[in-house]
Amino acid sequence: MTTPHQHDTHPFYAGHGSPQERSGAGKRPLRVLMVCTGNICRSTMAEQVLRESAERAGVQHLVEVDSAGISDEALGRLMDPRAARVLAGAGYQVPTHRARQVTAQELSQWDLVLAMTSRHLDALIRLAQAGGITRGEPLGGQASKTSGVAANTAEGQNTATSEGPRGVALQRFRDFDPSGTGDVPDPWYGTHQDFLDTLDTIERVTPELLALLHERA
Repeated sequence: MTTPHQHDTHPFYAGHGSPQERSGAGKRPLRVLMVCTGNICRSTMAEQVLRESAERAGVQHLVEVDSAGISDEALGRLMDPRAARVLAGAGYQVPTHRARQVTAQELSQWDLVLAMTSRHLDALIRLAQAGGITRGEPLGGQASKTSGVAANTAEGQNTATSEGPRGVALQRFRDFDPSGTGDVPDPWYGTHQDFLDTLDTIERVTPELLALLHERA
């Protein structure tokens, strides 16, 4: 069972100096967007966990985080009550975020867009292509270890060059999972345990995202 902020035992939380040293004052924050299907379970959970974890680690000034869905099926709805129950049970605040659909126009505003599944990533790639958005190299995680292969999987996809803009990094959330890559399973059709498992995955990945923020500081 998930315990309150169990990922706080990760080495990141113990070895990165004082909050003042880690605050990154004056540096532009990394803009991160979490994306799932309807924006009422996985992506909102990941958004809230990263936001609160950054605050506790003293690096809140190094990140701006939001979430969205690839579908408009849950547009305007609050977080799924089952996801809210799991967050609250683990000691997190329950966000008042209402579901929204990601747009091509906004993609260029983000530095890192994290898709919960490969299907979501494919949808984001198509959206970027349709909007003429430059796709940059991965910012870290497993995708970056393949020398940028993940940034060039779609035929005709624009990528960053030394002469051009870096572009938005489109990656899977679990590219940063130390236990292995893959999809974040959808808990929607499952039980309370499935939502707990989703939170476990999110809490396992979050310290790796915080480490990325520290590397950029």
